[in-house]
Amino acid sequence: MPYKIAVLMGGSSFEREFSLESGRHVTNTLRARGHEVLPLDTDSNLVETLRTQNIDAVYIALHGKGGEDGTIQALLEYLNIPFVGSSSQVARMFWNKSSLPHAVRAFRERECDYPERGAARWPLSVSLPAVAFKDMGAAKALDLIPAHLGCFPVAIKPARGGSAMGVNCVESQEGVGAAIMDAFSFDSAVLIEQWIEGVEIAVGVVGNGDTVRALPPVEITPKRGFFDTAARQDFDLIDFYSPPRPESLAGGKVMQDEALQAIELTALEVHKALGCRDISRIDMVWNGSMPFVLEVNISPGMTEHSLLPMATAASGVSLGELLDELLETAIKR
Repeated sequence: MPYKIAVLMGGSSFEREFSLESGRHVTNTLRARGHEVLPLDTDSNLVETLRTQNIDAVYIALHGKGGEDGTIQALLEYLNIPFVGSSSQVARMFWNKSSLPHAVRAFRERECDYPERGAARWPLSVSLPAVAFKDMGAAKALDLIPAHLGCFPVAIKPARGGSAMGVNCVESQEGVGAAIMDAFSFDSAVLIEQWIEGVEIAVGVVGNGDTVRALPPVEITPKRGFFDTAARQDFDLIDFYSPPRPESLAGGKVMQDEALQAIELTALEVHKALGCRDISRIDMVWNGSMPFVLEVNISPGMTEHSLLPMATAASGVSLGELLDELLETAIKR
């Protein structure tokens, strides 16, 4: 049945433009399905508008700070307005990428009989806040990076945020300082991570509890470098395949079906272990024998060129049908 839906977009994060594009696409898709849609930028009038418009549910198309860190989720919970997506508690927990492996390990300890237990793996990493550099001289210990992570290259990125903003692949010790400063321009903590060579993969996960399912994985193949911010803004720089090409996954003793199963189990474990709700996108790298998780998105991009809509289409379901399913779930919750 048709509902009155508020689509929240924009905001003030570094990812504002991505969010506006996602919000517009969601708005147009929902309107085509017959819903009454109120597209809203998250400004100082937001609460008054939500309280006076008799909204049935909210779709959060916000990306970055304010949209994925638990802020908007906590506000909607306080206003008692149903919304698609994970709770504020879950959003706060995984907003810092460095906390994700610990949360999954804790889940495994609690759920010893869980069928996907042990599927997810993570690159080695260290995380340091800006205050450690500013007030405690951490810059004088950057020579220890190889001892913690092995040899170069390494990934240096903001501990919080998305759209690959502030992410750099650093090939040698000489490039570390500049990459850390770039990361600090987006966040107050930096994540220094083992660089995993391989095929970049994104897996959308939909549902809750026993109904959770993985969408077909999307292979991301940049024509140069990696899936950085520039590639996310210019799709001439990148090719996508859903499902991934057999030759991208099969290698050595691992067959394509085994690779796809490992990738799917990893995505399902992460979604369930972190308590994600309704929808998530798990980004990982397939190194030829196993997947390594890079990050989790609870408000994945929804533009016409985004990975989640691409995976939805590959599954044989339209984006409109998926959005209807998500809204029904949120309203009945």
